[in-house]
Amino acid sequence: MNVRDSFYIIVIVLLGGCSAKPQPIEYGSDNCHFCRMTIVDAIHAAEMVTDKGKVFKFDAVECMVNYQKEIDSTEISMYLCNHYSEPKELIDATGAMFLISENIPSPMGEFLTAFKSEKEALVQKNENGGEIYTWNELLKRFNR
Repeated sequence: MNVRDSFYIIVIVLLGGCSAKPQPIEYGSDNCHFCRMTIVDAIHAAEMVTDKGKVFKFDAVECMVNYQKEIDSTEISMYLCNHYSEPKELIDATGAMFLISENIPSPMGEFLTAFKSEKEALVQKNENGGEIYTWNELLKRFNR
């Protein structure tokens, strides 16, 4: 293999490494990019992926929402979060429904939990009380 071939292989590997895709959260060892706490709660964790493929992991959706205020959101490709009914599964946060209920604790004390659908959120609201928010409504609430 000559130098030119080696160069092309390196370029292909590097470009392939820059694609925007989520990474699994390593519960118990990954730290929250915002508050630095160890991520242990498989129901409330979240993740942000930039257009260049850089991944930021969070112990709670509220940490991700607060961190996104500090960055250029046009460079974010994905906002992901765990959801209540299937812990550890990441879903698109921008399409999720969020319940703030003091009867469902979250790691940072905001009582914020994500749900895959409005129907799931309504069931938990009926059982636990609270208020339901879309992603955009949640951003407005936290940006006050």
